[in-house]
Amino acid sequence: MKTAIKLVLIYFVMQILAALLVMPFTMLYSYAVNGTIDDMSAVALAPSMLLGFVGMGAYLWRKGYLKGDKRIWSPVSVAYLGWSIIIGFSTIFLIEFVMSKLSFLPDWMGATFDILQSGWLGIICISVLGPILEEMLFRGAITKVLLHKYSPVKAIIFSALIFGIFHINPAQVVGATLSGVLFAWLYYKTGSLVPGILVHILNNSLSVVLSLYYPDVKYTSDLLGEPAYWICLAVAVVLFVVSCKVMSSYRLPDSNITFKV
Repeated sequence: MKTAIKLVLIYFVMQILAALLVMPFTMLYSYAVNGTIDDMSAVALAPSMLLGFVGMGAYLWRKGYLKGDKRIWSPVSVAYLGWSIIIGFSTIFLIEFVMSKLSFLPDWMGATFDILQSGWLGIICISVLGPILEEMLFRGAITKVLLHKYSPVKAIIFSALIFGIFHINPAQVVGATLSGVLFAWLYYKTGSLVPGILVHILNNSLSVVLSLYYPDVKYTSDLLGEPAYWICLAVAVVLFVVSCKVMSSYRLPDSNITFKV
């Protein structure tokens, strides 16, 4: 558990250092283009996030979390990835239903996401690069460490809780925790980051698309209306149960995973 917490703290340190490194350059850019250095967050946020991702990824690679195991980047199989998409869609729908009942939770990061989604680099960071880095950190490193110390059930739950708390924003914590259970389970079943990355990118990309094209719609129920929403919710439940049953039959080959703590 100490290693898991340490890795999360290192990630935040990486982001702070990245922001400090990027800030002088974005100040010069803003002054050259706009003649002012006001509203630096809009200019610096996406580049600093990207640099933080690169730094954390390099750290994880250097410490051996992302190498020495051939399965970690394995696509598993076409069928498994297909079921991953199905369980991903159904989970997204089910979690969104849960979150619609928790609408009272404050959204501390709404303005930050608006800034990120105002440019292509920020959109890429949210929808693609962020999911990849988070899967490398939380599944390729943290879940891996926890699986070596705890039973699979405890490791998956602890990993999901850390992932949820990591998001800080109350409006995201519950959804991220529930998603974290799925991502950790996918890693546990396969030893690969690819299924989790695929579902994570799907989740974030859908969120970005809905935010950009339907900014006034907060929940899917508002977009679909009744009874279409309830039909889709019922289908999501069925697909989730079926996909869990099918994917649970996958057996992870024995292997020796080595990494530095």
